[in-house]
Amino acid sequence: MSNKDLQRRTWHSTEYVGMGVLILLMFGLLAAPQWMGGLFDAMFRRALPIVATVFLTGLVGTAIIVSVMTGRILERLGLTDALMRVFVPIVGRMGIHSAVVIPGVYNILGDINAAGRIAGPVLKNAGATRDEQKIAIATMVQSQQSFSTFMLGLIAMTAAGISAFPVILLGVFGPLVVMPFILKHTIYRNTKAVTLAEIPRFTPTTKGVLPTIFGGAKEGAELLFLLIIPAVAVVFAFIGALEYMGVWQPINNALVAGLSALRIDPETGIVAILASPTVAMGNLIKTAAELDPRLVVGSFVLAASGFPLSVVLGQIPTIWAGVSDLTEREALEAAVVGIVFRVATAALLAIALTPLVI
Repeated sequence: MSNKDLQRRTWHSTEYVGMGVLILLMFGLLAAPQWMGGLFDAMFRRALPIVATVFLTGLVGTAIIVSVMTGRILERLGLTDALMRVFVPIVGRMGIHSAVVIPGVYNILGDINAAGRIAGPVLKNAGATRDEQKIAIATMVQSQQSFSTFMLGLIAMTAAGISAFPVILLGVFGPLVVMPFILKHTIYRNTKAVTLAEIPRFTPTTKGVLPTIFGGAKEGAELLFLLIIPAVAVVFAFIGALEYMGVWQPINNALVAGLSALRIDPETGIVAILASPTVAMGNLIKTAAELDPRLVVGSFVLAASGFPLSVVLGQIPTIWAGVSDLTEREALEAAVVGIVFRVATAALLAIALTPLVI
């Protein structure tokens, strides 16, 4: 018998797992076929209303496409570069590398994945320390990972009779300065005052108005159909399975209690954390007029962040490990630090700011 044949006869760990799954599957088909069919039906029926009604035939799907298109138009008009001109010098005067704010600023109109791929090499090549690169990640997750979240949140606050300007000023732009300052004096202290000799330009070079408009609409459609809808279908199908098995209710009760204590609408917060902040803001539009304004403010600030968890725990560590000096673990820790601060910010603004903006 050749060595090749011996290798083919060797069992790998995945084969043991697969054999276990096969045995369980056959046992289930024999003993309780109706349970397996019911499980799939519960998953399907839990995801169907969200995917079909909310996205394909409802307001949210179209709003996502239009808002992304609007963001790209603003980016093409130089808004991102203007924001860089404002915030990069401010951070540079705080005794910290001024480039740490770049991913957070870019993330306002761009998206969180592109922010990492673009800003990571900028920080690395500019000589930012590892602590400063961690500050950059923690600051980046203080702003929304899609411009559609911002636009839908703006509509929701308007529907609730909330003056949006102070909320946006303190909840979106304020953390770009406050977060580096806090982290520099607490967790990540290995910083140095460095001002970029030349601020990179981020305005696209697309020629013509129509390519910018249609390119933005195409990007919005890709975001909707290739990222948001699959993510939502997975999360709600999983919730449907947990409901069918009778274990979702205790989890849901714990999440509801925690979010309510933080003055965040539980339904909106759960969707933002687990599935999509954009979907959460789309749902909030429908209920904002009937909710306590504190819940609307808290929900918007929470959604305008690096959530959902799949981004914080998966996409950010993977991307930053490949374009910066950080390992996946270090990038993950920085993202978690940032998202914890974001939850605290949402609660603080909901409680302290809301009475002043209604």
